[in-house]
Amino acid sequence: MLINCFQKDLIEAGCDEAGRGCLVGPVYAAAVILPRKFRSKHLNDSKKLSHEQRVELRAIIEDKAICWAVGSVDNIEIDEINILNASFLAMHRAIEKLLVIPQFLSIDGNRFNAYSDIPHSCIIKGDGKYLNIAAASILAKTHRDEYMTRISLEHPDYNWHQNKGYATSAHRLVSLERGLTPYHRKTFTITHPSLDRYVDVEG
Repeated sequence: MLINCFQKDLIEAGCDEAGRGCLVGPVYAAAVILPRKFRSKHLNDSKKLSHEQRVELRAIIEDKAICWAVGSVDNIEIDEINILNASFLAMHRAIEKLLVIPQFLSIDGNRFNAYSDIPHSCIIKGDGKYLNIAAASILAKTHRDEYMTRISLEHPDYNWHQNKGYATSAHRLVSLERGLTPYHRKTFTITHPSLDRYVDVEG
């Protein structure tokens, strides 16, 4: 079972992002402040859960959290400032929307641009260690998935409702054959599947 949070003295928000490695669409991030007594046997890194589990846990998180918020940075902004900075900005946008101001931030990963004067810690694979970061990973993932499903209706051939914009072989192939859409990240290189440089990622 994951630990509730990184430290026990301050109001802490867990933060994580989703969609950083995609070819299409925005990067999403979430910030979540959980009650200290919140426990869950099932909450974990969103990548280790099924779609159905994520949807079920999202409802619980949004209901039980002290507060939560989601932010995003679209593909145009990503091309302008690069995906790393866009990931940080998406987290900042989520944090600034929280109804309760956190006193400490737990960030999934090894890098972060400080937000205001709030202290933070970067935690590698934090979404598999702390409940508040895992909760943020689930909200970021499910909210982004909903967005990708909506825009898939505009460009059904790209199958975004299933691949969510990740660089699967089929998605790369159709992007090369049919061309880029207004939702593609134009600074991202799309290689032909025959080059076999990428492992397919879906979920």
